[in-house]
Amino acid sequence: MAAVLGLIVGVVGGIFLQPDIPIVLQPYLPIMVVAALDALLGAARSFFERSFSDKVFVISFLSNVITATLLVLLGNQLGVGSQLQTAVIVVLGIRIFSNVSSIRRFIFRG
Repeated sequence: MAAVLGLIVGVVGGIFLQPDIPIVLQPYLPIMVVAALDALLGAARSFFERSFSDKVFVISFLSNVITATLLVLLGNQLGVGSQLQTAVIVVLGIRIFSNVSSIRRFIFRG
């Protein structure tokens, strides 16, 4: 639960402090946000399924963000950055909608 609280504090702090994103990281920011949302919704799903673990959430969060960023970086180096970025967003988008669907079923099932 501490990881989720830390994430919430980080998001609220980022909204109010508005930190500057280095120009080098700006092309990767959308991918990082989508990967983080995927990890967050996966954590919410596992919370509702009563299998949530702080360690798994932190590892999932970091590995999702780093892997997605490295894939886009690799795509940029190979000259297919936008195609690989689209592929990463589609895959993560499918996972996000799957997690939201599971959460919705759990909430409305009671």
